[in-house]
Amino acid sequence: MGEETRPDPPAGKTFEQRLGEARTRSGMDPQPVSDSAVDRSSLGLVMRVGVELVAAVVVGAAIGWGLDRWLGLRPLFLILFVLLGGIAGIVNVWRLVAPGPGTR
Repeated sequence: MGEETRPDPPAGKTFEQRLGEARTRSGMDPQPVSDSAVDRSSLGLVMRVGVELVAAVVVGAAIGWGLDRWLGLRPLFLILFVLLGGIAGIVNVWRLVAPGPGTR
């Protein structure tokens, strides 16, 4: 059997440089995130926070209005459930933006 011949490495490049280039070409290393991608991600987070708050208050108001109408009590449950919806929205936003347990 014959001996295997390996090509000589390119002059001036270390193993780490060549490995990094190969990983980038194969897609194993993540590409650097552009500023526009970060901006879009931040905008998405802000939009989600707004939707969470508004949706919780709207659902609370709808439940309160429905209970008031069904039981014949004018503003009692509406006020109570709008407050509860606001609290639920704030709790949801807090869970969304709070750091995880391993990030401190």
